[in-house]
Amino acid sequence: MKPKIYIDGSEGTTGLRIHERLAPRGDIELLHIDPALRKDPAARGALINEADIVFLCLPDAAAREAVSLAVSGTTRIIDASTAHRVAPGWAYGFPELSPAHRAAIVSGSRIANPGCHATGFISLVYPLVASGILPADAVVPCFSLTGYSGGGKKMIAQYGAGDRDSELDSPRLYGLTQVHKHLPEMQKVCGLTRAPLFTPIVADYYAGMLVSVQLDASQLRGISSLAQLHACYADHYAGARLVRVLPADAQAQVGGFLAANARALWDGLEILVTGNDERMVVSARFDNLGKGASGAAIQSMNLMLGCDEATGLNA
Repeated sequence: MKPKIYIDGSEGTTGLRIHERLAPRGDIELLHIDPALRKDPAARGALINEADIVFLCLPDAAAREAVSLAVSGTTRIIDASTAHRVAPGWAYGFPELSPAHRAAIVSGSRIANPGCHATGFISLVYPLVASGILPADAVVPCFSLTGYSGGGKKMIAQYGAGDRDSELDSPRLYGLTQVHKHLPEMQKVCGLTRAPLFTPIVADYYAGMLVSVQLDASQLRGISSLAQLHACYADHYAGARLVRVLPADAQAQVGGFLAANARALWDGLEILVTGNDERMVVSARFDNLGKGASGAAIQSMNLMLGCDEATGLNA
């Protein structure tokens, strides 16, 4: 019998992308709700409890309500909202971080899908803290450039309007108060004792993300060169299907510029190590709607079902 999959919130950007990827698959059965009942708790609850795996693509409050509706004891949940990313009992859906993270997803019944900005930051900082190269009390500065699809339907409409404000032509910093919904998971998952100095930026292109962390050699322990830093990432992600570390000479290959939209529509993440032996910049480049949202959620589903983790993904 095919596993039954339900997407609660399939009208949003992430939900639509998940549906598009799952609809052609013959190894699962997608459950659908009557559009007129998509906000009805009884109708949603019936499908949630019928499904083997449920994707929650909802605002935080609605995601918490959906979890409370799951009373069958057999429904497994992948939550794409912020609601459960640091909650006890929820596995964090980033299998490449460690064998323990992967095992928790495979056997888990409650999976929190990482945030898009957080995905890039954690991919860069977790290996350094876990290996002792970066102290847990380090103050970590991070810039993250995203396409406007990361803001959902409202922002997509805003950027697509013919009479839009001219300020939208320029990249725009936000999170100016140093309070952002991804900060708790960035700090907790990486094992940092303080939140990073995080500056998100939205620009006038649809999809793609470039997250960069700046490091000074004086912060680091046990390494003294850019080559050694690169080796740390290459070792950590060796064999990963959906995370790849570009060669040590990548900064020469890209011609001196990194375009944040260069990996749009790809479901993996690439890491680049640039700079010099004194001042280093590590960057993660990926699709904010792919490895930063729907692609990561489907990867977790694949692992939970015991099939190839890249099934249905652009890997």
